[in-house]
Amino acid sequence: MQNKNLIIGIAIIASPIVFALVAFPGSFSLSWNQGRGGFIFALVFVVAELVGLKIIIPKKRLFTVIPLAAVVIVYLIGLEYGLRDYIIASAKHFNVQLVYSWTWMWDFIIMGIFVITALSIYFGKRWIRIAPAGPIFLAGSAIILSLDAFFPYDSLGPLQYVVPYMVQTNVWLVNLFHLGTATAHGNMMFLKGDFGAMVLQVFWPSAGVHSIIIYSLVMGAFLLKMNIHRNRKVVYFAMGIAGTIGVNMIRIFSLSYYALKVTTNAKQWEEFHSVAGEIMFLPWLFTFLLIVILIETKRLKKLESEGKFLPKNN
Repeated sequence: MQNKNLIIGIAIIASPIVFALVAFPGSFSLSWNQGRGGFIFALVFVVAELVGLKIIIPKKRLFTVIPLAAVVIVYLIGLEYGLRDYIIASAKHFNVQLVYSWTWMWDFIIMGIFVITALSIYFGKRWIRIAPAGPIFLAGSAIILSLDAFFPYDSLGPLQYVVPYMVQTNVWLVNLFHLGTATAHGNMMFLKGDFGAMVLQVFWPSAGVHSIIIYSLVMGAFLLKMNIHRNRKVVYFAMGIAGTIGVNMIRIFSLSYYALKVTTNAKQWEEFHSVAGEIMFLPWLFTFLLIVILIETKRLKKLESEGKFLPKNN
């Protein structure tokens, strides 16, 4: 019965996302501020953390969450019938600079509140140790979207600080591999390749700084629940940060390569730019978490077979 109830509980949480995917598939762009692609990865995190749990969810709690899921579905439908226009119109009253980030921010806020509330009803305060990755990913995405909405481009100095260094590194790589001519000035890249010249101005979201923040939130919550030594947690966290920075550098390099070797057409380049980040970062994040789980599961089984036990949450 507990497995059946758990599956039903997961299905209820998934229902608004599945509904949106079926009803509005075009809204699931992988671009971080232009669609709901992040919903899919949040759902994957939730499912991965809940499947196999030996925890009984009472039917009463399942029934309590169903109306909440219905409310979220009504919200998603309402967006198509004037609610989105109202949200867009409200942006000027809050001095919003980027409307796209403002509108998608509310999707992630609503979905984040729903998932956190559902998990709280299912598991009480224990949810933060049982299934934190999905909710924190949604909440982190909402925070980043809000920052981009109110402080776009380079107006948020601390997040923009590292961008010139990443730009300089990318210019060095372009010249190292003789892909064309590249120079940098601050956060500006001046590229000249097979199809002419193109100037790219890099801001903190395009440099992937937002992905480092989201990684830190998700990985921090994920490691918190793992029963491994503190030093191993620090090593995994640092490795993930380094990997995320590496993925972001690959992203910037790929955008430069696209301008140097594929096209300097602004529209075509922007289409590639809109998906290049998340199509690299999100699979990397999920893969890295999966690798950590596999390594630690194998290590735990080995310790148990040797009659050794790990100290709890050191």
